[in-house]
Amino acid sequence: MRKNLDYGLLHAMTAFVRVVDAGSFTAAAEQMELTTAQVSRLVSELENRLQAKLLQRTTRRMSVTSAGERYANQCRTILELVAEAEGEVSGARIQPSGRLRLLCMASFGDRYVVPVVAKYCAMYPAVAVEYSASQYVPDLLAEGVDVSVYLTQSLPDSSIVAQRLGAIHGVLCAAPEYLRRHGSPKTIPDVAGHVCLRLVNSSTTPQWEMSDGKNTLSIQPVGPLVGDHPEAVVHAACCGLGIALLPGFAVLDKIRSGELVHVLPQWRSPDVGVYVLMPSRKFLEAKTRAWIELLKAELPPALERDAVPFNRDEKSKTRRARAVGASG
Repeated sequence: MRKNLDYGLLHAMTAFVRVVDAGSFTAAAEQMELTTAQVSRLVSELENRLQAKLLQRTTRRMSVTSAGERYANQCRTILELVAEAEGEVSGARIQPSGRLRLLCMASFGDRYVVPVVAKYCAMYPAVAVEYSASQYVPDLLAEGVDVSVYLTQSLPDSSIVAQRLGAIHGVLCAAPEYLRRHGSPKTIPDVAGHVCLRLVNSSTTPQWEMSDGKNTLSIQPVGPLVGDHPEAVVHAACCGLGIALLPGFAVLDKIRSGELVHVLPQWRSPDVGVYVLMPSRKFLEAKTRAWIELLKAELPPALERDAVPFNRDEKSKTRRARAVGASG
């Protein structure tokens, strides 16, 4: 398609400058891989457009008019600017540079994406990164976002390009104080009788869907708090206000510290996909490609690492090992 774009005013300007610099139509034609007649016609069309004589031509020699000299100088400036503009854009597809606008769900981004942003900035200092957080589906085109990291069980129908990087899931947890006061639920239906702290955003459902790998149960949680951000619900759970269903990554450190207890650890919510979203896969600039490649390298192992403490197989192995040790 580039060749089709060449056949216009800029193409005629190029032909004229080549003729002036080479001193002949034949030499200019060879440089442009055109016939001498085609180059001559381009220059004639320029003269008709300008209503001015640019070249004096006879069968034996060619000379540039004073108007032609001035016009050739202006054409060189214009063509140099065009070449510079094209080179800058083409270069942006080779070397990361310019501004990169990123969007991510807040809590997930704080744990997983912000560290990658810092690493990216160190690797590509010519890129200025603008990082924003949102809990809801982004309109990448309207908001001018280059790449978003988004969590959802199913992607909406859209022209947006999505690549799956991994998955997270939710776990039930509560403060030791709450469990001492109200007792620990023995089954998923028991949870419905407790005070429930709810996280509700575009990556969750109003009901709590839970699975033990074989069975799936659903309960309708009821409680005094509904939040669209994990931190608010985590804080309420740590204060002993109730049982919460929260992403594993949001409570992992609290469970390790003992501030929260993993309730009914054999049960978990269905996987929520972690996706990188972009407006288009076509003509990706180097800054965007580099960011996506870094995400693909950094996020999956981090997600897998944080999932290990909640992995059913790992828990089963641990229980079996403890049982063997006790019997020994």
